[in-house]
Amino acid sequence: MRKNSWLQKFLYCLMVVLGAYIIYKSGCLLALESQLQKASEDGNIQRSLEDSAMRTWATAYTAAVEGKEGGNALSLWMSQIAPVFSYAVEQAESGGETDTEEMAELQEETEAETAVEDETAGSLEESAEMETVVEEKSPVEETPAQETMAGTIFAQALPQLLDYSYLLSKIYTVDADTYADAELLDADKLLSMDLGIEQDASVPQILIYHTHSQEAFADSAEGEVSDTIVGMGDILADELRSYGYNVIHDTGVYDLVDGVLDRSAAYDYAREAVTAILEEYPTIEVVIDLHRDGVSGEEGDFVTEIDGENISKIMFFNGLSRDENGDEISWLPNAYLSENLAFSLQLQVLANAEYPGFTRKIYLKEERYNLHLRARSLLIEAGTQLNTVEEEQRAMAPLANLIRQVLEM
Repeated sequence: MRKNSWLQKFLYCLMVVLGAYIIYKSGCLLALESQLQKASEDGNIQRSLEDSAMRTWATAYTAAVEGKEGGNALSLWMSQIAPVFSYAVEQAESGGETDTEEMAELQEETEAETAVEDETAGSLEESAEMETVVEEKSPVEETPAQETMAGTIFAQALPQLLDYSYLLSKIYTVDADTYADAELLDADKLLSMDLGIEQDASVPQILIYHTHSQEAFADSAEGEVSDTIVGMGDILADELRSYGYNVIHDTGVYDLVDGVLDRSAAYDYAREAVTAILEEYPTIEVVIDLHRDGVSGEEGDFVTEIDGENISKIMFFNGLSRDENGDEISWLPNAYLSENLAFSLQLQVLANAEYPGFTRKIYLKEERYNLHLRARSLLIEAGTQLNTVEEEQRAMAPLANLIRQVLEM
């Protein structure tokens, strides 16, 4: 009995020593966080602990882990020490985090993300259908982001734009033969106007034409159409098509009569041609008359820099159908005057925010200039006779981007 009692005490002492040693080694592992993390990711910790336990405490370890009742004192002791190993492994797998609340939150976030991924994936057939929609509607899917950006820009600019004197000094140039009052230039009304169109590349949506097709630039090659404003229309049309719009570019000549340049009658000839195009394609919602301005001054006055490159400045132009007293010109009615003004102002405000210096002030003149043919009619003076062809070509991409943003709002 005495021998057995002494042996039993020795075994208990041995178990305590071994247990303390195991706990000490576990603490060392926890201290080596980076190494433990890597070992945990590789699965080495779990395998090492299990192998060691199986070799040393096979029966007791199994009983403790599986929660079996009964067993000897060894299995009872192991039931207390097993959670230490489990905790060590959990800490390693969570990157050494010891805050149980953070671990719980991480678990909830992971489960939520998994649920979203599972729901998004769906069946193979549904995924294929979704991919098709994305491919067909990709420009439209950018709308919320663009709408938020443009809306923010408008909101930030509005307080100043509500000041009529600010509009006349910073935004508009009013020709001496016309008059624009604060009611006509109501920035709140013009910026809040919805000019967006539903994109449908299957039908014509935008028309670009040139009342003055013979306008060229400082270094244009004689007889080279691509060096004229018509060539810039080709580039602008391609830029807009890249956003998914169906664009018609009318290259008709309206300022040459029997080989003689006649710009005074060009608007009459252009109106007839454009009216016929709009009747043939009633789905067209945007009409752009692209010009090159004729100015006096120095070349540097009409050049800006974007992304390190010289680019010609552009100017939006509105015909008000109003005389110098602000009275409407009865024989030049324009039911779309507000929409025309909104179009140019929204483009101008976006340009000032995104491409500072790219646009000159909006020019307001008394006549109509065929801007009555559609609600979104726009006359653009793109560059001047002082600009080079290359400067003008570079201007078409930012111009198209501005138009796209307004149309996608």
